[in-house]
Amino acid sequence: MQEAITITEQPVSVSVPVGYSFTLRCRAQGRSSLQYQWFCQYQSGCRLIPGATNQDLPIIAEQTQLYTCRVNDLHRNAVFSDWVKVEVHQCVARGLPPRLWQGEPVIVLNPQEQRVEVGQPLQLQCAAMGVPAPSYQWYRNGNLLEQQKRKKLRITHTKVSDSGTYLCCASNSHGEHWTNAVDVHIGTCGPGKFFATGKIALLVGNNRYQHHPNLMAPVRDVFELRHLLEHLGFQVVSLLDLNKAEMATAVAQFLQLLGKGVYAIFYYAGHGYEHLGRNYMVPVDAPQPYAPENCISVQRILQKMQQQQTALNIILLDTCRKWYNPGRALSQVQPLEPWGNTVYGYSTSEDAEAYELQDGEFSSGIFMKYLKKHILQEKKVTHMLEDVLEDIGRDPLVTGKQVMEIKHTLKEARSLTDPICPSGAAAERWGHGQELPSRTVTFPCGVRVELRFLRLFSNLMFVCAKPQPPLAHITEPQLLLHQLTDVVLQLDLHYTQPSTNQRTCESLQTTLQKSLLRQFVSQRKDSQPAPARVCPQDALGLGTEPKGSLGTGSGHSLPSSSPSTFSSEPEENDESDLALPGPGQDRP
Repeated sequence: MQEAITITEQPVSVSVPVGYSFTLRCRAQGRSSLQYQWFCQYQSGCRLIPGATNQDLPIIAEQTQLYTCRVNDLHRNAVFSDWVKVEVHQCVARGLPPRLWQGEPVIVLNPQEQRVEVGQPLQLQCAAMGVPAPSYQWYRNGNLLEQQKRKKLRITHTKVSDSGTYLCCASNSHGEHWTNAVDVHIGTCGPGKFFATGKIALLVGNNRYQHHPNLMAPVRDVFELRHLLEHLGFQVVSLLDLNKAEMATAVAQFLQLLGKGVYAIFYYAGHGYEHLGRNYMVPVDAPQPYAPENCISVQRILQKMQQQQTALNIILLDTCRKWYNPGRALSQVQPLEPWGNTVYGYSTSEDAEAYELQDGEFSSGIFMKYLKKHILQEKKVTHMLEDVLEDIGRDPLVTGKQVMEIKHTLKEARSLTDPICPSGAAAERWGHGQELPSRTVTFPCGVRVELRFLRLFSNLMFVCAKPQPPLAHITEPQLLLHQLTDVVLQLDLHYTQPSTNQRTCESLQTTLQKSLLRQFVSQRKDSQPAPARVCPQDALGLGTEPKGSLGTGSGHSLPSSSPSTFSSEPEENDESDLALPGPGQDRP
């Protein structure tokens, strides 16, 4: 049975400066003529506003107040609208809101940097004006904080992992605005306690090679390590399938952000080799056979990391270390400075291969299987890696095949869980979230499609397209999504018109914001636009524990007792200094 009175337009909350003029609106339908009466909150009840008997209530903002509207008919039926809040900001900066303000969010209060002892409460606060009143969403290190959707962010009992860079997004139907980013330090940075002035990590996983066997494990390993490091307060960029120029550019950006006191991690998973004490990473475009000039020298990266006066340098190499051409002369490797701050974590020992567990579509390296088990421990980095080494040594799948190796000069008991206490200006946010908000597009036939974006890596994003009901006016719909360029998507909707029984196709194009990797990677001249990754939600399957057959970093699936026989036999020579091309430099 139809309700006697139905409210068709609810009033909306607003957040405005003192003296601002606006109107609250309420609309309703009924079976007889309707009467309106506005009320405001008064102490614990509500108070009738004299003369406020119209659908619209003009207000000049004076103080924060709650309002509701009663609608009644001639038959003594009555309903109340939702309560709405008129938030009034008494003090705002000069020039706010802008003269031609249309109601979009305007930040009037930014959060402030905080230093909090472990276990003590943390509170950050921001505020924004907007019509309608903005909603809020907080982020830490670029990651959305699901439970923090109010102006005030509260954490009752802080942990070291709560350290990081925080900011808040205020949004309404007119747009969004972000607060300033602030650093939060959890822990004690006093004498005798170790801390980092920043935590920066670059993760590279090469899977799809042009001239060599493809790998399976790096994609999952990089994905999981990124989330673990972010939990520890690291600012992380994770990249997949880079050619040599792209790897060099990413390393250059990484090095520029390092500074005195920073904890720096460089992780690589993919093809690689070692010869006479020097390690090389193989880009996806390396020829067959490859030579050192086609690869990236790990030792040269570490030398440049040391030049930045970092407090802790960690190199994690999840790659094979087979030796080739042992009869060649030793290359000259410049020794590292004796600063006592360097840790090497090799997934395998010299002249050995690194294995991965293969489980259908997804795989995980043996090294990462145990690293993720221990990396969050609050202990010296080298002791944590020793726990990883011992676990790998007890794994029957790789007994006699793979043994982790640790080399270090770490003279202090520094841990990845140490707090962050920046000195001077905060570093640029490396790897900041870049999550795109969902959006809805509408085809000429009236069908609405929601696009959702999920960035799994810094240079890989999944796009999910979902038609929105109702679809009663068309039949047999089929939606296709194409990537025209790195920032333009095309949607094709194929459907049948019931009235004519004819198939019809309509197309739309939508432009995305430029991805993070535009600063690292230019469009490859030899590549064609690839289809965008379209997936149903929750179908990514990256969270299951690996199991199954054993494989090596050379890309072969093997019985657990068979070593790989693949060899590219590169020649060793003295590599010139690492070339770090600028953004406009062409690739070979």
